[in-house]
Amino acid sequence: MELTGPRLRLRPWREADRAPFAALNADPGVMRYFAAPLNRAESDAFLDRLQARIAAEGWGFWCVERYAQPGCIGMVGLQPIPWDAPFTPAVEIGWRIATAAQRQGYAAEAAQLALAAGFGPLGLAAILAFTVPANAPSWRLMEKLGMTPAGHFAHPRLPAGHPLSVHALYRLQRADWLRGAGAAG
Repeated sequence: MELTGPRLRLRPWREADRAPFAALNADPGVMRYFAAPLNRAESDAFLDRLQARIAAEGWGFWCVERYAQPGCIGMVGLQPIPWDAPFTPAVEIGWRIATAAQRQGYAAEAAQLALAAGFGPLGLAAILAFTVPANAPSWRLMEKLGMTPAGHFAHPRLPAGHPLSVHALYRLQRADWLRGAGAAG
């Protein structure tokens, strides 16, 4: 599955994406709300998992590429949440955009494409998103997409007491998206 929008496409990963994806994952600014930046081996292993998911299922976290300037500028997409929580099983939407491509509306455009795929051909009933409360750009985007706050939780992959362990949870129901709640993006 490849998704196309006015300025960009979400596409499967290519080998040429490894270096820009590694740079994205190593950027302290991009990764400031994650436990730690990724080194090259960790980034490559992550990309291998992303490629495998798309190969097996046809969807996942895709590479984001602009038409006007081809090349990987980030990742946006959907994936089943891989850990247990009171709200799982569930599918999350997520994004990670290179610093030079931020604040240009690419995450919003790409997220709209992913939501359309999730609520359209994939037939999902709901899509979740989460971030640390300090990550205002992400939770503002969640709200712009029509997502509503659904509480907080301690991320199970971070140790208790970690400064980033508490996450805000957001939810968008298919019925709300169909009524246009997510169309503002």
